[in-house]
Amino acid sequence: MTRNHSSVFYVDSLQTPIRDMFAVANKESLYLLDFVDRLGLKHRMEMICADVQVVSGGNPVTAYIRKEMKDYFQGHLRKFQAPLYMHGTEFQKMVWSELMKVPYGDTRSYLEQARAISKPTSFRAVANANAANNICIIIPCHRIINSNGELGGYGGGVVRKQWLLDHEKAASEPHTCILPVK
Repeated sequence: MTRNHSSVFYVDSLQTPIRDMFAVANKESLYLLDFVDRLGLKHRMEMICADVQVVSGGNPVTAYIRKEMKDYFQGHLRKFQAPLYMHGTEFQKMVWSELMKVPYGDTRSYLEQARAISKPTSFRAVANANAANNICIIIPCHRIINSNGELGGYGGGVVRKQWLLDHEKAASEPHTCILPVK
């Protein structure tokens, strides 16, 4: 893989309410954010970190990710601003870019995502692209469900997918504040 970026990558861990995560970034962009127990994580990290120096610990990009994730899990952040590097095919990048347009607290079906990228018969390929997503939560593949309303798959596990959807729905609902009568 050819990069126009720094050849030093930092691997940092983040604690979240639904399991620890790894963030992998160079000085410009986040390359990977995923749960430590995700199947295939080691292989994906090896692919991303091939031919680069890997340093354990954080840098300004992972510190920014840490803050955004904290705000997200507290229900305060609805749109991430972190600089991302999407490592994948052109089709995957198109799918992931479209994923980032799905509003916080909302869901779309794989078919709706395929239609949104003008490839209505490619819903299975969209599902495969979602499965290859290296930047969990920020590229919100958890917001994509089956056309029948069932959750479908999720690389981080269906239980986490449901948790993330419930979290976003709860944080999106207007809160009623009852003031005491004077």
